[in-house]
Amino acid sequence: MLPLTLAKAGEELMVARIGGNAETKKHLEDLGFVVGTRFLVITAGGDGNIIVNLKESRLAITKYMAEKIQVSPGNE
Repeated sequence: MLPLTLAKAGEELMVARIGGNAETKKHLEDLGFVVGTRFLVITAGGDGNIIVNLKESRLAITKYMAEKIQVSPGNE
């Protein structure tokens, strides 16, 4: 497992674990980041937001929030 902040554009990943306090976990789950959910990284790296394609929607999340999302390869 790796944090989402280390993902590269074009990678298909799966949510493996959500960290942080209860409020952060709830917010990420409300956005669709639920353990077992697969998604595609659109843009990553740098100091900006990370953009993902999740459940037929594009979402931009901050680097701080992305650090709370542990991912694994989507083909596992």
